[in-house]
Amino acid sequence: MSTPLKSLIDTGTKLYLDSVEPAEVDKNLAYGAVGATSNPAIISSIIAGGGRDSQIESMLAEGKTDEEIAWTLTDQLVSEAEAKFAAIHQETKGNAGWVSFELDPLLEDPSLNLKEDDVVQKYIELGKKWAAGHTNRMIKVPATPAGLRALEPLAAAGVTLNVTLIFTDEQYRIAREAIWRGVNGKVDPSEFKSVYSIFISRIDVYTDKHLSLSDEAQGQVGLVNAKRIWKENREFWAEKGLPLEQELIFASTGTKDPSDPPWKYVAALAGSDIQTNPPETNAAVAESDLTFTRTVEDMPPEAVLNEIDSVVDTQKMHAFLMEEGVDKFVKPQRALLKLIADKRSELSPTA
Repeated sequence: MSTPLKSLIDTGTKLYLDSVEPAEVDKNLAYGAVGATSNPAIISSIIAGGGRDSQIESMLAEGKTDEEIAWTLTDQLVSEAEAKFAAIHQETKGNAGWVSFELDPLLEDPSLNLKEDDVVQKYIELGKKWAAGHTNRMIKVPATPAGLRALEPLAAAGVTLNVTLIFTDEQYRIAREAIWRGVNGKVDPSEFKSVYSIFISRIDVYTDKHLSLSDEAQGQVGLVNAKRIWKENREFWAEKGLPLEQELIFASTGTKDPSDPPWKYVAALAGSDIQTNPPETNAAVAESDLTFTRTVEDMPPEAVLNEIDSVVDTQKMHAFLMEEGVDKFVKPQRALLKLIADKRSELSPTA
């Protein structure tokens, strides 16, 4: 195991991989990763490599649509990753070893003008469908208005949830309360697991472009936000006495500012919960000579916190990042479907 990544894991961080690409999963298992996540962009990159062409040809021969092919391959790739993490899931009695499966992003496509009530029902239907028969699959639901409304019934049905696209403490709180209402008295406490994906670097990109902050405060907003939510999450669940940890996923941990070291967020959040890092971030850490220490409780000086609180309009930031986030949520799914359509032309020229 890589010494830098082992030191990170030794602080208490659970290392997850932001990919289900088979070779990357194998590499990161060797690093000490205990879980993974998927999304349409990841699936597209795997399919684009050509390794699934024979399966696509078979499905084309069966008359499957582009959408059916895309979801069949997504299900297959996530299932393959689940099998590789199954032993960890069993050893930890469900506390780790999870692989996340993202529900259809097109439900949030504003161009489709879908009614919110219909989207809620579709999230519930798809969440149950894609969770069925899987012991270590988490269902990713976005913290949009419709996604948040779907959480309680999904949790009550025993679906293990990863609430994604969270930028604010309000989103987190609504998600947490909905899931707790759903499981309380309906789900075996020994089997209850939930995670909440807090996006970090996107917040710092936003503040850099839109807010005037001092050098000390700029680039710290995403971390401060995540650490505050982490503290609240720990305190809330500590009172419940549950056997499994209800955790934050520190997401969007790849740095966007080229002047930042690739492990900026990794180092600043070491010590607890889950870090879902891109393959290149984990590789950069593995190739470094770093030794990590627990930093997840560490906060900037009070003056910096006061500056952040006085300058950042959370509601305005939330509105901007959610609009941008939904766009980044939808476009990769459109791109995946286009890739399948292109494969159709390539592999079945007479179709």
